[in-house]
Amino acid sequence: MKQLILGLAVICLLACGNKETAKPSSKKTLDRPNIIILLADDLGYGELGSYGQKVIKTPFLDEIASKGLRFTDFYAGTSVCSPSRAVLMTGLHTGHVTIRGNKGTIHNSWDRVPLKKSETTIGEVLQGAGYQTAMIGKWHLGVPEDVSTWAKGRGFDYAVQEQWGEDKNGKEIDERVHWVNNNQDSIFYNYNNYKCLDEFRTNFALDYLDKKDDKKPFFLYMSYRTPHAHEFFLSKNDLYADKLEEWPEIERRHAARITMLDDQIKRMFTKLEENGELENTLILISSDNGPTNENHHSYQFFKSSGGLKGYKRDVYEGGVRVPLIAYWQGKIKEGTTTNLQAAFYDIMPTLAELAETKAPDSTDGISILPELLGKPQKKHDFLYWEIQEGPSVKGFRQAARMGKWKAVRYGDTYRTELYDLEKDLFETNDVADTHPELVKKANEILKRESVKNPHFPFSGGVFK
Repeated sequence: MKQLILGLAVICLLACGNKETAKPSSKKTLDRPNIIILLADDLGYGELGSYGQKVIKTPFLDEIASKGLRFTDFYAGTSVCSPSRAVLMTGLHTGHVTIRGNKGTIHNSWDRVPLKKSETTIGEVLQGAGYQTAMIGKWHLGVPEDVSTWAKGRGFDYAVQEQWGEDKNGKEIDERVHWVNNNQDSIFYNYNNYKCLDEFRTNFALDYLDKKDDKKPFFLYMSYRTPHAHEFFLSKNDLYADKLEEWPEIERRHAARITMLDDQIKRMFTKLEENGELENTLILISSDNGPTNENHHSYQFFKSSGGLKGYKRDVYEGGVRVPLIAYWQGKIKEGTTTNLQAAFYDIMPTLAELAETKAPDSTDGISILPELLGKPQKKHDFLYWEIQEGPSVKGFRQAARMGKWKAVRYGDTYRTELYDLEKDLFETNDVADTHPELVKKANEILKRESVKNPHFPFSGGVFK
């Protein structure tokens, strides 16, 4: 009997020992990587130190650029918030996606246009591939009166977003209110309690990273507000206090917001490292369009476009070329740079490949995962952009890049400009008159790629 009891005790000890050593799989050993997109709002091509900024301090982002892959020829979806984000989310360029401007013709008025339910988002693709998904910050792809168009209804398990405009009862929504999972809860952003709006939003992200399911890979779309020039989002702080006499206050605050964004992104990386997840996470850092020139801020004060022509709402390089830093510890070679010509609509197929699933057949993008991993990369024949700013022909703009050539067409000029970006990066010398065949080729692209859209009166192109 004693031998039986002793034997049972030994078996019990062994079982307990096995239970102790057989811990759940490390977060690092998920079969597919986590994915994070960190998107700034109106951050110019030249506003990070790693992209040539000399005054505004971005030490952490510059460090990440030195440890990752920096793109020199990467482009937003277009040059203003809503359509650019629509391109990012759907993998469709602005000649094909529903949203072509911040507003369009809808319900007999000029107002916000939501994504169609038939347009698949990155969130929906990754959800279908078994990822848990989260969106925090600026969505800008829905309408206030229909919560099914908000992020929670478009592929995100967890969504914290601002909203503005009128709700279904005609009541004005305070955009400082952040809605958690649509209307299930709401939290008011009191800017007196935080260094900046992005600190408030980052708190949600850090909480999410602690509470999510560690047995499944995650996708986090973190949409910041910096450095968008809304007055009540301007931080009250003493950053760059030594410049008070030298800089206008609006410029000091602009610089401060970017430096504080740098701090918030550092908090994200620190949390991932503490959680043991940094090694198995692909992180993409970019901006939705070129630098802002609004609210008395001048995009030229800090050379925010890096000298490129134009700014937000232009389809010259300054309006659409943006930073992209890709970081994936141990997978992306440190300190590398690429001049691959890529755009927002390449993100969808890239993340689909990473998640071992399929992007929608409609995508205009090409997976750039090979480029991230230092492998042979397929290239675009051309890149395309359009935008409708206001209901007049003056607000319709198109552009295409074909290798070193860049074609630009503003609707009210009825003329296509042509620039050789290898010789003329700043688009100062229009050579259209001496290259008629290239202009003809460009016009074919501009006409073909802009599919008619009932919400945007000049889609399809403006040609005599």
